[in-house]
Amino acid sequence: MKGKILIVDDERTMRKSLEEILKLEGFQVTSVGDGKQAMEVLETSSFDLMLLDLKMPGVDGLEVLKFASENAPKCKVIMLTAHGSLESAIEALREGAHDYILKPARPEELIASVSAGISEKHDLERKQLLLAQMEASIQELRDSESAGEPMEISRTVLVVGNNVKIDLERREIWTSEEDKVQLTPTEGKLMQILLENRGRVLSHKDLVFLVQGYQTTDWEAPEIMRPLVSRLRRKLAQFEGGDDWIINVRGTGYVFDGK
Repeated sequence: MKGKILIVDDERTMRKSLEEILKLEGFQVTSVGDGKQAMEVLETSSFDLMLLDLKMPGVDGLEVLKFASENAPKCKVIMLTAHGSLESAIEALREGAHDYILKPARPEELIASVSAGISEKHDLERKQLLLAQMEASIQELRDSESAGEPMEISRTVLVVGNNVKIDLERREIWTSEEDKVQLTPTEGKLMQILLENRGRVLSHKDLVFLVQGYQTTDWEAPEIMRPLVSRLRRKLAQFEGGDDWIINVRGTGYVFDGK
């Protein structure tokens, strides 16, 4: 699936139309008919994006938007508004809405706005992941310094398995000078990411972003990573136990299990 979307609109015909358009594009869609139901759903389920009608009886769109910003801050919001409500739409943008679409929504405009919103959400999540990894590395360095231990994090040579040495800076793996293996820059980057996240499952999409530096879809990411992981595995297999270090977690991604 491309993403999970919540549609909130009191007009049944509009809800069904939006639902059909987005389902045809591969999105997972849930729809409700008023703001109260929307807030209840947001409390129990997570969504990548919400299409929110601005003018509804009872709890209106602005109230739902404010509720979402506090209780579901990762959910992007696109407001659905009529021509006479543009001032309210501007207020919604000030309150944190990602975009607004005038009714009746044209399919191409709807799909473009939804895709951009979800892409922005995923960008932010990946940046947060990178920041968390950097902060963890900095904390590890501080802990090492405070304990009076050698600053292992500043060294590029790591030891895994049966005394197999990995130099991340030079992209070399060896147990002796005679069996030294050279990694390509991309293989070296993948090796570094896996080692930094040893024992942690990384999704195909996260690996593509962390190693290659660009976004991709759920179905493209495994195809991109498979040949790269295969090449790295062949090189690791030259060392005792090395062919078992990178484990494929079916349908999810990979985890480095070298001890």
